[in-house]
Parts: sequence; structure tokens; C-alpha cells
Amino acid sequence: MKKIISAVLVMLILISVFAVSPVFAAEEKGAPSAYASEQALYVHAVIDSADTEAWQAWQSVHDEDYIEIEPSEKYFFLPSSADDSAVDVYNGFGADVTLNGVKIASGATEGVPYETGKTYTVTVSGTDYTLKFMKSNAEGAVYINNPDADGSGTDLMTYLNKTKDNSAKATGAIVTPDGAVNNAPIKKIKGRGNTSWDKPKKGYNITYDKKVSIAGMESNKKYSILPNYQDDSLSRNRFLYDLSDAVGLPYASDSRYVDFYVNGYYWGSYLMCEKIEAGSLVTDVDDTAYLNEDGTVKEDFPFILEVDASAGAGDYWFSAKNMKITIKAPEIEEGEPGYNEVKAYAKSKFEEFYDATGPSKDLSAYADIDSVAKLYLINELGKNWDSGVSSTFFTYRQDASGAYKFYGSPVWDYDNSLGNATGVMWDLRSMGVTDYEEYTGWWCRYKGLSNGGKRSSNIIARISLNKNIIAAVPKIWFEKFVPALDHFSGEKYSIGIDRELYTKDEYYDLIKDSADMNYTSGWLLNTGSWIADHSSLYKASYDASTEKMTVDTAATRYADNFDDMYDYASDWMLSRAAWLSEQYAPDYTPSKLLGDANLDGDVNSVDATWVIRSEIKLITLSDEATLLADVNKDGAADVVDATLIQRYDIKMDVPYAIGEPV
Repeated sequence: MKKIISAVLVMLILISVFAVSPVFAAEEKGAPSAYASEQALYVHAVIDSADTEAWQAWQSVHDEDYIEIEPSEKYFFLPSSADDSAVDVYNGFGADVTLNGVKIASGATEGVPYETGKTYTVTVSGTDYTLKFMKSNAEGAVYINNPDADGSGTDLMTYLNKTKDNSAKATGAIVTPDGAVNNAPIKKIKGRGNTSWDKPKKGYNITYDKKVSIAGMESNKKYSILPNYQDDSLSRNRFLYDLSDAVGLPYASDSRYVDFYVNGYYWGSYLMCEKIEAGSLVTDVDDTAYLNEDGTVKEDFPFILEVDASAGAGDYWFSAKNMKITIKAPEIEEGEPGYNEVKAYAKSKFEEFYDATGPSKDLSAYADIDSVAKLYLINELGKNWDSGVSSTFFTYRQDASGAYKFYGSPVWDYDNSLGNATGVMWDLRSMGVTDYEEYTGWWCRYKGLSNGGKRSSNIIARISLNKNIIAAVPKIWFEKFVPALDHFSGEKYSIGIDRELYTKDEYYDLIKDSADMNYTSGWLLNTGSWIADHSSLYKASYDASTEKMTVDTAATRYADNFDDMYDYASDWMLSRAAWLSEQYAPDYTPSKLLGDANLDGDVNSVDATWVIRSEIKLITLSDEATLLADVNKDGAADVVDATLIQRYDIKMDVPYAIGEPV
């Protein structure tokens, strides 16, 4: 296994003989804790803070093996919480240092004015360094510190990255853009991921000692921090998680862009996500719900399953219908009560569900059609390479009537989607797919096909061809996905869209500077042959009046930089949506919309006018139109309803589901 200890990392874990004991230069200013043993300058995430955890050392650009490229050229990669014009700098050298006219004594902390992008010269004991400041705009920053992860002096990341089996405790801080610092101890951090674990920039599962909120997310103990190493937009997971939430999938992981620092070292831009966990993200499943009070296993109980081709030693899994299925909850160790009974029960229920996904079967008796159809559409929209192979989750729980059914959710792991991956050529040939990288063409129904078109055993492929799903998809697509995607594009306002789904420009504003730091620090945009060509795209849009997709006559060209790679990901998704709209249009019968007084399929100021004209007896609304026009449900279509419709049309918040299907 390739060593990941580099010159820069070695410097970060130099033994304390080279360190200068921290002192406080002023009562309100702190200094880094014992993890900061390198002779370097350090900067804090927040000015005038006595905190000891949220510090970072200056560092040089590294290659993918963490080797410094120009050791004399230094950067401070500041989080979004940093002040725009001044920072607190701690001098970890054994001699005084002057930075931008401010003298900092050895072991002292001083406030220093700065400008981003400007080059400063620092001379330390006759050695000249240049220093630049960069500042993020991410939604938060996560600091984790442990200079002795194994009890033998091994730095935390060196220890964790040796093997995914290693784990450790740590101290740390969670910092938000407003400057709030939460010193949150970490109960356990360990590596995560399957193929992604073998990449230089790795992901981790983090368990805090107690529930904490990160950048406004609901408080939880367990999080997954994703590197998005293979996604040059750093955003494909975020787009599809938030879209899943907006269209009503029950367990879509909340996530935030964060900058990640370990032992004073900036590791890059990451996505902090709610971990798929019973009782937190999946509130309908409890790890102990399978047991009766006397310790016996219940006749029926909820659970979470993952289709996981990588399941093996150390996992709680079973084989069913040529698939490996991991039981994610309840988590039971071998030898514990119910270990075999739960496995047998989950296997039998999954096989019943699988059999019911046949084309002519009534799937509704075994699954929640709405959520399963939405899970399929997320995978179809993304042309997700892992669809039905790995990271495909189903939750078995009771519906509103008390009947146990499978729900399609949580959603997870979409970095190899939205035009990002090339796929495996021999696999694509076997499936008969020649347009995988394009935004056109069906995908899920072909995934897993082999032997000249033999029916696939892939669960999402089977779902896509089931009669219940085929019947449900057009309405779900046009009445849930299309409004959400219009909102994402910024082209059309929708009051019904979940506030967690932003427009593509809003996401860009949250990630652009963090991405700049990420790629400046040493991470690569193009990470290998697995990544598709992102240099050009004939963008498409959908014309609802003609029910046809319109394709640009000239290709949009994308340069090899973050801005263009971000645009490619969002443009590909919206173009894919246009193609899917054209496919689903012939089978779509629109639902009636609340507020659509003139029954034209849209809600706007014209409808408000119709309501007013009706109230003053200039026109008479039909019974159906009157029902739709009565948006506040007070039994009358009147000027109050007209006002509410007008407010909706000019994009003001209203406390009613105007524009939503009824």
C-alpha cells in the first residue's frame, strides 16, 4: 500500500522538542493546543477567540501523495468564519516573526491585517517564505485534533489512513460562518467508503460524544464527511440529496459544504452529511424495535437494508436473488440475541419484495409506490452507475394503515452520476448501452442486463419496469421533480419547494471559494480515466407547449477549471431532465393545481383576476374552478384568495400550498 506520509505531514507531527510552548499574547486571544507541534505560523478560525482547537498551520501546496511542491510558498486556507480583513496569528517558531508590519513574538498571538490574494514575505531565522491568504465561503468548518492516535505518537490521519479498520478519539471544534465555535469531542472517527477508500482524498465516519449541529443541520451524534474526490464539481451528492428531499423522499440525508482541518492541516473541501442511521436520519426505525420485552424476536419489525456488492467479512449481510444485502439496522453482532432470526426475517421479506417487482406484479402490496418510484427517478435522472448495485437503500416499516412495506430510501452516494463516470466498457456492451455518458437514453432498465438481453436481476432495473411504477412515474416526474428542477435552474419560482433545495447559482455561491482553496491546496480536477469527458455539451431544454426537448445548435465548451466543471454538472442534470420530460409527456395527465382559477394548468396573476371578476359577478366560475380558487379553504373564492394568488405570483411567501396538485 502506497505510503501517504509526506514531508508536509511529517512536519505536522514533529516531536514536541521543536515546538514552542503556547502562551497567550493577550487575555482575549488564544493559542493552538498541543497538537500543533510544527514550527510554523498558525491562524485561528475566528478573531479574538481564546479557543485552542480551531487553529491551522500555514502550509504549502501538496501533490496527491501529500508531498510539498514548493516548501517556501505558504498559504493560510481560511474558513468562512474568518474576518475579512484581520486574523489572529500565533507564532510557533523559536524566533520573532513580522507579518504585514506586525511583530509577533515567539509563542505569542497577535492580530494581523490581511488581504486575500496578496503575497506577503515572512523571514524566519534567515529563511524567506511567501504567504497568501485564501478565504472560504462554505457553510461551516470542522476541526479534529489528535497528535497521538495510537498511543505511540502517530498523527491521527496517518493512523486512520493506514486501514479503514483503525479508529480513534479526538478533540475538535465546529465553526460556523457567524464565528460561533463549538468545542465538540469526538468519540470515534474512522475511514469509510468502498472503492473511494483507495483514493488519496478519503472520507470518514465521525461520531461525536453528544448530539451536535453542524452548519444548521439537525443535531446528531453520527455524521459522514465525504471527500467528493472523483467529482470535480464537489456537488453531485449535494444536488441529488437535496433534490430527493424536495420531491418528498422520506429519508434524504441533509448535508453541508464544509472545510476540513485535522491537527492544524487543511485537508480540503468536504460534504458533511447526516449518516444513515436508525433513530436519527431514519426516525421510523429503532435498533431495538425487533425485540419483545422478554428478549424474544417480534413477529414483525422495521429494518433498513442496503444492496451492497462489497458486503463481506465484518458486515451483517445475506445473499438474496443474486445480490448481497447488508442489514444496516438493527445493528446486531454475531452471538447477540436475534442475530440469525433477524437475518432470516429480512431475507424473506426482501425476496417477497423482489418477486413483486416483476413487470406485471402488483408491487403496491409490498412497497410504497411513491417513494420507490422517486428512488428510481433519482437514479434515472443521474444515470447513476451504482444504481441497484451498491448504496441502494430500502426501509421496511409500517405505512399509515399499519401495514409493513418497503420504502425507497435513504438515498446515498451519487458522485458517479450526472455525467461524471465513463462506466465499464465490457459491462456497457453486455447491457447494450452505447450512450451512458450522454444525457439522453434510458439507463436503469438496462443496468445489470447480460447474455444478450436476459432480464436483469438488478432491483432498480426491475422496479423501473413494474406496471405500478410505470403508471405512477409521469405524474411524480412532472408534479414533483420538474418544479424542483425548475427551481434549481433559477428559471421558475416554486413556493412548494423545500427550502433546503437551492438554485444552482446559490449552491455555487456556497462552494466556489471553498473549491478554489481545495484545488489550490493540491487536489486535482481530473482524477483519472474513470471520469468522463467534460469538455463540451449540447445543452437541452424542455418546451411544455410542444412537449418536446430543444437542443442547442452549438455546443457549450467547458474549460478545465472548477467554475466550468460545476456548470457542466448542473447543465448535464437539467439537460437530462429535459430528455426525461419529453419521454414522460405522452403518458402525463396533469393534476389540478390549487389556485388555478382559469384551469389552464398554471397559477399566476391571471387567476387572481379571474377570482376578482367572479366576485364582482363579471364571470361565473365552475364548481371545479371555485374549489381550486378557494386557496385558504374558507368556503368562498374571494378577494382574499385573489390576494394570496397574487402574492404567490410575485414570489412572496404564502401559508398555503398554492400551485401544488390537489
